[in-house]
Amino acid sequence: MKASRTGQSGWLQYELEISITAPPATVWRALLDETQAWWLPDFRMVGPESVVTLDPVAGGRGLVEELPGGGSLLWYSVQMHAPAQHQLWLVGHIAPDFGGPATSMLKLEAGPDGETGCRLRISDALLGNVSEAMARSLHEGWSQLFGTGLKSHVESGSPA
Repeated sequence: MKASRTGQSGWLQYELEISITAPPATVWRALLDETQAWWLPDFRMVGPESVVTLDPVAGGRGLVEELPGGGSLLWYSVQMHAPAQHQLWLVGHIAPDFGGPATSMLKLEAGPDGETGCRLRISDALLGNVSEAMARSLHEGWSQLFGTGLKSHVESGSPA
């Protein structure tokens, strides 16, 4: 048996907020129903032609990326969905090849920001082989995906 240990086990939590000029219900609908339209090319891990969908049912398919001819990635499973509050709790696993082993517990919440805007709150708790560098990288990635991809899609009024 070959055993190795790198890094340290622990946990980290970080949060970010993204202001979007649209009502929370519009942002929520785009987040759940138009994922393919705003998911950025740099985040397509199984191929540039992949299709990204989000099934917000606990125990359902979750956040999945698939290639039409085969190949797929389960980004996150859905732990809980509270549609009336525009809240979604997701659980994902980070393989050792990508900096893990670690588990990511992501919460997304779309709330009001002023009279007509939305503040998307993203909270990520990481457990396992985690580091400040990993948390920074994930923070930057979520900032780009939600702050550029989703925000631009919603604010441009682009349909899926």
